[in-house]
Amino acid sequence: MKRPFSRLPEPLAFIRHFTPNWFAMIMGTGVLSLVVMELPWAVTGQYVLAQGLWVFAVLLFAVFSALFAGRLLLYPETIKPMLLHPVQSMFLGAIPMSLAVLIKGLLLFGAPRWGEQVYAVAHWLWWLDAGMALVGAILVPYLMFTRQSHALDKLTAVWLLPIVAPEVAASTAGALANHVAPEAGQQLLIAGFVLWGISLSLAFSLITLVLLRLALHKLPDADFAATSWLPLGPIATGCLGLLSMGHAAPAVFAGTPLAAAADMSSQLGLVAGLALWGAGLWWLVVAILFTRHYARSSMRFNLGWWGFTFPLGVFTLATFELFKLTDATVFAGAGWVLSGLLLLVWGLVAGRTLVGIWHGELFQAPCLANTCAAARGSLHPQVG
Repeated sequence: MKRPFSRLPEPLAFIRHFTPNWFAMIMGTGVLSLVVMELPWAVTGQYVLAQGLWVFAVLLFAVFSALFAGRLLLYPETIKPMLLHPVQSMFLGAIPMSLAVLIKGLLLFGAPRWGEQVYAVAHWLWWLDAGMALVGAILVPYLMFTRQSHALDKLTAVWLLPIVAPEVAASTAGALANHVAPEAGQQLLIAGFVLWGISLSLAFSLITLVLLRLALHKLPDADFAATSWLPLGPIATGCLGLLSMGHAAPAVFAGTPLAAAADMSSQLGLVAGLALWGAGLWWLVVAILFTRHYARSSMRFNLGWWGFTFPLGVFTLATFELFKLTDATVFAGAGWVLSGLLLLVWGLVAGRTLVGIWHGELFQAPCLANTCAAARGSLHPQVG
């Protein structure tokens, strides 16, 4: 029996090669919109720029979701190679992470325009996002343990992507909890703390392995240069999640048996957040040094370069949140520097992405490399 839609024209091949790592572009763009919105001092055109970036990210999410769904429906034979690919499968975590960033933007930009009904939509989307994040955090590691082929010398921080998604959802729960009914807010924060615990514990385990791999086998190939920034992501998101959930907890759990614990979590969250920020600062400096090392050699662009943006953006958001809670100007100054760096990096990566799209260089799925090579005679791999 012939596969449905088997007579589709060849121009639709770009759907067949659409990969989940495109969603990292939404993550980078969405987090930039949040950073612009959270600048501690008003800037001319700040809201317009932030909202424009968020709307652009929403449009990208709609387009990319349609393309990815098209691949799953029109080319189901590509699903198994994608799931078994040791790098591409990791980027399934980028889908819920990109949605979580958009949900947080919906709270900032949607509510002033469409009213409080936006919070109900965001609430529903959050549970959808949390479900996808949890499924990915279980499914991808399970495939790693049972079906995929891995080795310590091939390990990179890209392994973090599927397990960080629950943590990103947890940080969004803190922003949403005070905008829904008390019972719903309590459920959000309880689920958020559970997701935070699942994610951060696994993330630090993997970061330990990454440090071991770097010590034994040195830096990975230049194609994986951006992965040196990825450990900053769970550290910064862990910091932001604790701060946001701890800040929301006292009001949400007021008058409940967890009221005392909620009051304490606000202070403990700040102390732990400061500690995580320090850990993130160390990794930021090391990642910059790694990138300087890579820059001395040839660094061919790939979609993995979007990995430079999201970890830096989340660390910047955590820095601004610490400024709000401590009123320490050092965090405001650091946030401004990080914001400028993020804008420069985003501009560079976005420009290179447009060039890659124009030349068609980015529409090559790594998991289909054997098929492509047989058809074309050669293939330049697209890394994460």
